[in-house]
Amino acid sequence: MSHAFDAASAAAEPEHRAARARLPGPLAAIEAAMGGLNRAILLLGGIALVAACLVLSYSVVVRYLLKVPTEWQDETAVFLIVGATFLSAAGVQARRGHVAIEALTGLLSPRANRIRLIVADVVSLGFVAFFAWKSWTLLHEAWVDGQISQSTWGPPLWIPYSLMALGMTLLALQFLLQIAEALARGPAAAGFADPKVGLGPDLVRAKKQDTKDSAR
Repeated sequence: MSHAFDAASAAAEPEHRAARARLPGPLAAIEAAMGGLNRAILLLGGIALVAACLVLSYSVVVRYLLKVPTEWQDETAVFLIVGATFLSAAGVQARRGHVAIEALTGLLSPRANRIRLIVADVVSLGFVAFFAWKSWTLLHEAWVDGQISQSTWGPPLWIPYSLMALGMTLLALQFLLQIAEALARGPAAAGFADPKVGLGPDLVRAKKQDTKDSAR
């Protein structure tokens, strides 16, 4: 019914990435750059989530055990979580790790499923591009107007808006890259993880059958 990024696919990523054919021309350089950037962001995202847990734990101890008022911990944790969520979206998409409903996968032929994946990527790109544009608009307004949070701490709102804008922009670039990969090598080859998480058993079987046929 749904799927998510798994550790096994991440561990196998370098091997499969090295074994497969590279994209032609400048797309190969873009693919390599996005891959390196995604891996770095996923690492930093994990660190940010751990930091958010530590900040919230510190807040609980200070506020309820030591009876010391706090102002910055909650919003700091929110900013860390927002950054980890939005900035890592492109890295998760590279592994086809976002939650998706696959009710049609078993009903469609392998060819129809390939077309479905490309159409889904194009539609998702449109939504993400609009989201990125609105995030950059909010960032500009927050920066120009000097908007701050309504809390007693009052941090500037350009911080979360910049994380949202950058994360959605990277996700849009990832979709563009995967659409180019799908057109060049087929939807089953787009992204890093191999086999892809959540592509559906029919598509995976079709890919294996194509490999066997080409080897004969």
